[in-house]
Amino acid sequence: MGAQSNHNGSLNEEEEGEEHHKDTTLQDFYFRHPNDTDSDSDTDDDHDWQPSNIPFHLDDSFCINCTMRIDATHSHSHSSCKNCGEAMASQLNGYEAFQSQILDAITRYNASSSSSSTGFGFDERMLLHKEIEMKNHPHPERPDRLQAIAASLTEAGIFPEKCTLIPAREITREELLNVHSLDNVDSVEQTKNMFYSYFTPDTYANAFSACAAKLAAGICADLATSIMSGQFKNGFALVRPPGHHATITQAMGFCLHNNAAVAAIAAQKAGARKVLIVDWDVHHGNGTQEIFDGNKSVLYISLHRHEGGNFYPGTGAAVEVGTNGAEGFSVNIPWSCGGVGDRDYIFAFKNVVLPIAKEFAPDMTIISAGFDAARGDPLGGCDVTPAGYAQMVHMLTSLSDGKLLVVLEGGYNLRSISFSATAVVKVLLGEKPEIELEDPMPSKEGLDSVLQVLQVQVPYWPVLSHHYAIVKPFLDHFSSSSAISIGKQTKKRPHYTGLFWWKCGSKRIFFELISRRLQKKRMMKHVKGMR
Repeated sequence: MGAQSNHNGSLNEEEEGEEHHKDTTLQDFYFRHPNDTDSDSDTDDDHDWQPSNIPFHLDDSFCINCTMRIDATHSHSHSSCKNCGEAMASQLNGYEAFQSQILDAITRYNASSSSSSTGFGFDERMLLHKEIEMKNHPHPERPDRLQAIAASLTEAGIFPEKCTLIPAREITREELLNVHSLDNVDSVEQTKNMFYSYFTPDTYANAFSACAAKLAAGICADLATSIMSGQFKNGFALVRPPGHHATITQAMGFCLHNNAAVAAIAAQKAGARKVLIVDWDVHHGNGTQEIFDGNKSVLYISLHRHEGGNFYPGTGAAVEVGTNGAEGFSVNIPWSCGGVGDRDYIFAFKNVVLPIAKEFAPDMTIISAGFDAARGDPLGGCDVTPAGYAQMVHMLTSLSDGKLLVVLEGGYNLRSISFSATAVVKVLLGEKPEIELEDPMPSKEGLDSVLQVLQVQVPYWPVLSHHYAIVKPFLDHFSSSSAISIGKQTKKRPHYTGLFWWKCGSKRIFFELISRRLQKKRMMKHVKGMR
């Protein structure tokens, strides 16, 4: 579907009577209609996110950090945002220091392209991709996202001292056609002739968006190639617009070109026989899964909120395992609710992600690193901390001889994404995570999801039978009346104006771990039962 031109400042309307799946766009989920009776979120007076000719001032009505609406009565009596806890008057500072270092970073690259083991991709032209028509909500996918991360990396002394900035280039048309259809590539390219346009109600473009999208894809392709050639051990792509929702034929979900898919193809052209893509964005990467569906040389593993298909984009159920002889090469870990945090993710990594990944033995690992599952994100409603992200990337460094590329996807709380991204880059540079969860005990909802995935994937990855036997007995610990699940906790929490989320994180009762002797006995019993 091509971009819809909007020179007159109005969106093209869908045909009347056309039915849509509930929350069919990220915008639908973010700004629910007042008649939406979702029991897990409050609603406000905003509806359909239509264009407005009224000048928009972010700091007057919305939180600068997370873009959530600020209640006028609340703002007079409190100094911080109800959603993210950030001070109302806080500003984004520090990007100027990063900006002043770019020229020096380029000089350092030209002088010695092997000055760092970690490659870094960025170009300021990606900041020109922004929504032109101001609406009654600021768009969460905004240029500030890159600026916040860049400022954090500079403050931490990471850029340019410890990373090597690669020269940015626009991806070629031929490279894009390895991933997307001709119509899709042309429709994105045509936006450069439009003042502003929309592919879907939540996926905007302006005259600079095609360039930004090609730069993002080009950076990812070149980092992947450089890592495979041995120029860098690993890399971080600070790019936007994001990509994992972009399908073969459609730009959607804030995404124009699929950056991770482009990087995977580039890695294979550079010599990688097998590529692993781990997608920890809170939304399922429907585009990436579709592009590699039926391809046994690319293993796609995604951890995301799903809620029975009611969380955007609705795809990514555990039973979606791949097609055409590549069954098992799509692995979906769908959370049944929000609020899942570090312990759930690490538990899933230990018992699903790593066992399958090690069996697959990839030559290159790519992370679709959305940070919207982080605590405080206005879209994700989950509870992953910077330490949690650091541990996950640390666990993945054991694969592919350390050949690892991290590609930025979503994440819309500026503090969360900047702290989380910085923690991840520190691990790429060789630092160990501050906190490592050796034996994480997940929430009941997290455990249920992992067990479901193990049952579905065991026929394709027999190594999982061992983990299924170990994990299943954990369910016994949630049978007592004292076990509190995420779902029970959230009902007790207050509902805020705007999207509901867990402000203080998940408050769980941590159960005593099963003794090693009991685990071993039950493991042997279950293994015998499965034979």
